[in-house]
Amino acid sequence: MYSHHPICELALKQGYNFIFVCLETSHKTLYEWLEFLEKSGEVTTVEKKEWDGRKNLIYRYRYADRLPLRDEDSSLEVNWCEVTVINEKTEEIIYQNNWITNHKITGNNVEKIVKAARSRWKVENEGNNVLKNHGYNLEHNFGHGENHLCELLLSLNLLAFLFHTILDLVNYTYQKVRELLVTRTTFFKDIRTLLKYLWFKDWSHLFSFIREEYVQFKKVNSS
Repeated sequence: MYSHHPICELALKQGYNFIFVCLETSHKTLYEWLEFLEKSGEVTTVEKKEWDGRKNLIYRYRYADRLPLRDEDSSLEVNWCEVTVINEKTEEIIYQNNWITNHKITGNNVEKIVKAARSRWKVENEGNNVLKNHGYNLEHNFGHGENHLCELLLSLNLLAFLFHTILDLVNYTYQKVRELLVTRTTFFKDIRTLLKYLWFKDWSHLFSFIREEYVQFKKVNSS
């Protein structure tokens, strides 16, 4: 959806750059031009090997410049790139995807552009997945109330996630508590249980209590 002409044009008018997924099934004209450029040797290929800790991977990048986004004289011209990730030993294709962008693509920056493109799914998988499945219960907000309650609960949820992220970056006690409790689900369950039965003067007191009691618990169980 994003890689269609109106969205790309709007992004540029607002002063934004873009990197959008662009599949052959939805962009016939662009891929016809790409086929022509490939036959004339104007599609560049760059390969890089990388060890992921278990196996050697081949990252094969392909890119081309100034492709029309649609079959019209007034069409935007975009730059196209592709990555194919291959298991060197088995020759199995692990991942493949294609994008269009207004950024100039070169052999020096194609890897960075692909990483930026793939980071969208990293945000969705790691951010939205945490909000939905790891203690924030985001999906439960939808449908509450008759006017603005669902929007209010969503805003509070996002604010909580924002402050937890900040604490995870700058607050040592919070970092140690998260490290000890490992998962967010455990973290939230323990907080709910403690706040139900005990009183704490502030959040620092609560986090210090969790940390000290957990350490003491580990000592008792290890002796």
